[in-house]
This record gives sequence, C-alpha cells and structure tokens, in this order.
Amino acid sequence: MNASFQPTFTAEQRAWYDRACARIDPQRLQQLLFDIVDIHSPTGAARAASEFMARRLAAAGLDSRYQPMTDTSGNLLAELRGSGGGATLMLYAPIDTHLELDEAERAWTGAKGEADMQPRAQMLDDWVFGLGASNPKAMVATLTEVATALIEAGVPITGDLLVGMADGGMPVDIAARNHAGMSNGVLHLLNRGAAADFALIMKPWNWVYHEEPGMGWFKLRVHGTLGYAGVPHDLPAFRSSVVPAATVIRELDDWLLEYADRNTSGVVKPHGWIAGVRSGNPERPAFPSAITEIFLDVRINPRTSPAEVKSQFAGFVAGLRQRHPDIVVDWEMYGSVPGGTTDPHNWVVQSARRGWEHVEQRTLGTPDLLGGQTDGTALRRYGVPTVRIGWPWPAPNPPLPVAEGLGGMGATYVPDLIPCAHKIMYVVIDTLTRTRKELGL
Repeated sequence: MNASFQPTFTAEQRAWYDRACARIDPQRLQQLLFDIVDIHSPTGAARAASEFMARRLAAAGLDSRYQPMTDTSGNLLAELRGSGGGATLMLYAPIDTHLELDEAERAWTGAKGEADMQPRAQMLDDWVFGLGASNPKAMVATLTEVATALIEAGVPITGDLLVGMADGGMPVDIAARNHAGMSNGVLHLLNRGAAADFALIMKPWNWVYHEEPGMGWFKLRVHGTLGYAGVPHDLPAFRSSVVPAATVIRELDDWLLEYADRNTSGVVKPHGWIAGVRSGNPERPAFPSAITEIFLDVRINPRTSPAEVKSQFAGFVAGLRQRHPDIVVDWEMYGSVPGGTTDPHNWVVQSARRGWEHVEQRTLGTPDLLGGQTDGTALRRYGVPTVRIGWPWPAPNPPLPVAEGLGGMGATYVPDLIPCAHKIMYVVIDTLTRTRKELGL
C-alpha cells in the first residue's frame, strides 16, 4: 500500500478502523437496500419507510426514534453516545423518492416498465433495482451498515454518532401533502434534536465536496387571446400564446447555458433546465389557449444569492421584450433555496479527503463541477459544517433495462457502495475517537 496515502491514525485508531471495516457486510447491506426500496416512500408519504428504519437502527443498538411531521410523513433520528468530551457527527440521508409513479405520473415521465421506475424492489445478483434504489435508498442502507459495523466492532468512541434520515429531501413541492419537499424534513429534524458539530451527507458521485448549489424555480407566462380553430390565421383580433412560446423557449435555453458559465465558481456549475410547458385544455383542442406557461429550475451557486439570480432572470426577460416587442410575457420566481458551503479547511472536509485518498490510494485532485442539490445546503445554512461524499455513479451495464435521463437513480450495484462505506467509516473513526480540543472545537 502506498505510504503517501496512509491515514493519520494512531496504531490504536488504525486497528479500530480496520476492525470496523471488516464488519461491513455487503450481503446485509444489499438485503436492507432491497427491503427499504420495497417500501414506497414518495415525498410527503415516507412515514412507513422512516418507521421501518427507526426500528432497524434501534435493533442495531442505537437510541432511535421516529419524529412525525404529518399523518403520512416523518423523520428518524438515531444516536450512539460516546464516553463524553468529543464531537457529535451526523450521518445524513433523505429517505423520500423523487416520484410517485402512479398512473398520472407514468404519462409524463414516459415510464415503460423499466426496472428503476417501479415502486417495488428487484434483486439480481449484486444489483438492486426499484424507485430510489440508488438515490436516496443506497445512502440510507450504507449509512445504516456503517453504524451497525461500528457497534459490532466495539469501537470505543468519545464523541456521539447521530444517524438522521428525513422526508422532504427531494427538489419538489407537493401541495397535497402540506407542501412537502425542498428540505422541509431536514429542517424539522435540525429543530428537534439533531444538533451536530459536523455532518456527512452521502450522495452519488465518487468525490468529496464541501459545497452544493441551491435552486430557483421560475415560471414564464406568454400571453395571447383565446382562439377558435374555425377562424383564419390572419384574424386581427387573435394572438397566439403557443407559437410565440417556442421563441421564448429557444432563447431561454440559450440563456441557461450562458447563465451556468457566468455563475460558475468554486466546485459548482449551476445548470438549469426547462422542465415543462403547460397550455390549453386537451378536452377543448378547438380553442387555443390564451396563456402558455413555461417553468424551469435554475441552480444557484453558494456565492450567488437567490435574489441575485432573480435579478439576472429579470434581465433576461427585459432583453427578451426588447428583442421581441410583439411577445407579451410576465414571470415569477416561485421557489428559492440558497446554496451552501463549508470552509474546505474544516475538520470534516479534510477528514473526508484523507479517507477518500486512503481508500482510493490516489490524490483527490480537482473535482468535477457539481450541479446537483441536496439537503446538505440546509445543514450548512443551519451552521453545521458538512461534507458530501459518494460512490461511482451511474453504475455501468445494468442487467435490467433502466430509464434514460435520470442517470440510474433506481439502479444500484452494491459492490460500488463498499469503498464509500470505508471512506465514511474513516471519517467516523477519525472524528469520534478524538476530543473536542483535538478537533479544534
């Protein structure tokens, strides 16, 4: 093993680390992943999954409790107390899935029976498939396995280990479920006992990140007049909202690319995508709609406020109006989450970097620029220094068909998770077997 990547452990800490890693059981992890994927948990309806995981962590030896938010939604917080005088480290993952995949959603998602687009689990060799099998439930299963292995190895920790899992982690706003989503669950968790000195969030991508983007949701409305299919196209009183929307979409798509380049800094490139267009009534195709709506998500760099992004979008609309004075548009920002960053020299970030390099036996180097948003932004905004660490994603050559475009959010190759579990265990041992003074607290 390359001496350049040896951990900065004492001999005793190294023995604890090796012993704990040896207790990580890929088969147990895979079975838990299968079990939790088989519990459908769309945003705002993750109660059953959270209650299941609360029981599982209690059985592993942690003080675990379910925290309800509504009749259908809740979080879990589990704790393993150390001997005292150390830091509190929280391992965190969301537990809700990004889709419901009921019949209405199948129509707009284009789901055609792919293995990763099913609200039930399938297991094939070392693979687990099903809605959320990779993101977020591979994280749920891996963090649970790390905590379980730590206990089984009998590591005498000084600090306290928290394991937090929350509903509402997906970038959605489910009005029918008390507007679940947009990190509402982790904020509830943080206000109800999840007090940590450091946090580690697991998320796909085999790197170590100290910051993540936020997001801004915008809606553009193109105005016209209500029409009728039986009149000529040159009727002076009629103005289409649908056809001019195509011009707006093309210009908006170009602006999003320029916006991402202009706002890139640190390790974040804040991409944006047009998510959809809504207009008219399919039961009344004879009547062209007076309004066509275009809605989109724009990611927000941690060094750029949502208000600044709103101003940039307003500038785009002003330019659009100047170039196309015949197009009548208005707009609104209807969702905003600021990005979050942690000092890259913070203990938890540096510990994660050391662990990554020890497991990978190579220098971390410059990471790929990041555009994905997680609950890590909320943790950082609440003053919890947070690091993000993950695994290679998406896994290549899945043995069952998976949907294109989502990057395999519902397909997990379990052997890919084990090196990530070792990296997380490094941070756990490195942090929880030291005093607060040693950690700079």
